[in-house]
Formats: sequence, structure tokens, C-alpha cells
Amino acid sequence: MTRAAILTALHQPLEIHDDVEVEAPRSGEVGVRMAATGICHSDLSMRDGVLPVPLPAVLGHEGAGVVTEVGAGVTNPAVGDHVVISWVPQCGRCYYCRRGQPHLCQEADAVLVGGGLLDGTPRLRWRGMPVSQMCACGTFSTETVVPATGAVGVAADLDLTLAALLACGVLTGVGAALNTARIAPGDTVAVLGCGGVGLNVLQGARIAGAGTVVAIDTRPAKLELAEALGATHVVDASANDPVSAEMGLTGERGADVAFEAIGLGPTIEAVLAMTRRGGQAVLVGIPSMDVMLTVPAMVGLVLAAKTVKGCWYGSADVRRDVPRLVELYRTGELKLDELVSRRIDLAEVNEAFDAMTAGEVARSVIVY
Repeated sequence: MTRAAILTALHQPLEIHDDVEVEAPRSGEVGVRMAATGICHSDLSMRDGVLPVPLPAVLGHEGAGVVTEVGAGVTNPAVGDHVVISWVPQCGRCYYCRRGQPHLCQEADAVLVGGGLLDGTPRLRWRGMPVSQMCACGTFSTETVVPATGAVGVAADLDLTLAALLACGVLTGVGAALNTARIAPGDTVAVLGCGGVGLNVLQGARIAGAGTVVAIDTRPAKLELAEALGATHVVDASANDPVSAEMGLTGERGADVAFEAIGLGPTIEAVLAMTRRGGQAVLVGIPSMDVMLTVPAMVGLVLAAKTVKGCWYGSADVRRDVPRLVELYRTGELKLDELVSRRIDLAEVNEAFDAMTAGEVARSVIVY
């Protein structure tokens, strides 16, 4: 039996239960004793039905832990290995993986909304019922089973509380800047939305050599943290029009690269407006399914020669990028400790959702 936070109904608090069964890993899977898991806005989106998942479900997808058991055919990772859990388990064999786009892995598509692992079934059960695992992870549980391709090894001396952040927020944000966008040294970069992902976008922009990094948010505490992580300018969008403010900082030209890290129609439109002619607008935030955009094709795109890019999971190759991020942390270029606002117990998961909604934290991390 394991302890887990279970979503039994949409828009309702998660319930903590100690009687969740964990099946043994099957072929190509590994069992993991969780050490830590971050609370991401995507977890909230599933709780509230913006992203679908069959109920009951164990949410959580940004985690790290230690391998306790391996299924048939698994040679890597091994029992005892410390791993980061990837919610896009990348097969390495499909069309997209072979073309250098493993973040679009065809096999991983099956785990996004189905609630199961790669074979479509979960490994968690509660009171006789199968329990869905968010994105084949289900890290709001002291133990879980995941695809071996979604367990990426890290050194045993790396703090697993920090390693957990690499699984989503850091990998997505830094990857958006280093993989999805093309940032040249000296570029002006704007980041609209300084939550768990946006803060890491601006870290990635700094690492890429951007000369000016403009952080835009409505929360003074987030803007203060943005400055500590590398923003050269901040804009309080609660008191200023973000487009006008950003244009004023660039001589009315606009940003070379502008990132949207919230997922709302109006903020996406603002990012398109603040991107210069010939520049790049990168959409990182997860919008609800009904968000639609209307862009003047001639003036807004063709004449302006703008590039609009969607960013999924930071365009990451997890086996390349997780070690890369660990090295950047060890050299001091990537800051992780500053991102952990609160270390909490699993029982505090609902309070952590409230704190995230209120904009009080960069990341709450459940430590098991």
C-alpha cells in the first residue's frame, strides 16, 4: 500500500488516502519511490477539467525519486538509480524521435489524456478501482510505476527536491529559450508570465546571452524573483499596459523574442503585439481548448515577417537536456534553490494549489 492524493471529482480538493495499491512494473516499466514532486499549474488544470483525465486519478508529473523495481526487459535505469520523471516518455524509435523531435514522441501521445501507461492501463488501484496516473506519472503518491523511457537518471549526490523541478517547469522554461527559440547574444527578450515556467524561460534567455530580459507579471513578488534570476527590467502589468511598456523599452521596435507563459487569449495577443517585425513569438503557456486566435494575416504575419512558434515541453530531448541542466546548475548558471518557495507534506497539497492560484509561490514542492 502507498499514500496518495486522489482526485475523485472535478473542482474538488484532492483526498489523501493510505490504502492505494501499487502493482508491480510490467515489461518496459519501473517502480519508483518518490522523493519529491513539484506542484505545477498543469496539475491544477487537470483538477479543474481544463485538461482531461479519467477519474479517480492521482495527479502530479514533476517528480524525482529512486528506482525500487524494474520490469522485464529493462536494463536502464537500474534498481537504486536516482531518476527524474519525464511526463513525455520518449521512445527513441518513432518518426519524431528519429527526426530530433522527441518531445513530440508518437508513443508518448498515448499517455497525455488516457490516464494509463504506454499500454493504456494504470498501475495504481484504490478500493478495487483502477486509478489514473496523470501523464503516466502520478507523482502525488509515495510510490508509483512509470515507463522506463520516462525515468531519466541523475547523479546520486543531486538533491532530489531540486531534481524534481527539472521534470517540467525548468525543462519546459529553459528549453523554450534554448531549444524552441533562436536567441542571439545581445537580443531583447520579453517574458509575459513569471510563474514556475516563465521564471525559467528568463533563466534560459540569460543563459543564451540575451542582452535585455524584460519580465512582465502582475505580482510584485514574482517580479522581484525574476530580477534575482536574471531579468534586467520588470513591468508590473497590474499598473502598466505590458505592450506599451515593452515597446517603450525597445524604442517602439518590439522584442526580438517574446514568450507567453500563461496560456490566455489576451496575453497571447499581447505577446504577438510586442514582438518586433522579423521577430519570434513563442507560446509556452497551456491554454484551454476553447482559446482561439485571430491574427491579421497580411499586417500581423506576412508584412511583419514574424514567426509564431508553439512550444511543447521545451522542445526537450530528456536524455540530452536533463544532464545539461544539471551541469548548468553545478556551474551556477542555472538557479534551482531560489525556485523552491515551500517544502511541504503531501497532506498540504490543496493549500499549495491555493497558494499557486493566489500567486504566492514560484513552486511548492512536496517532499516525501
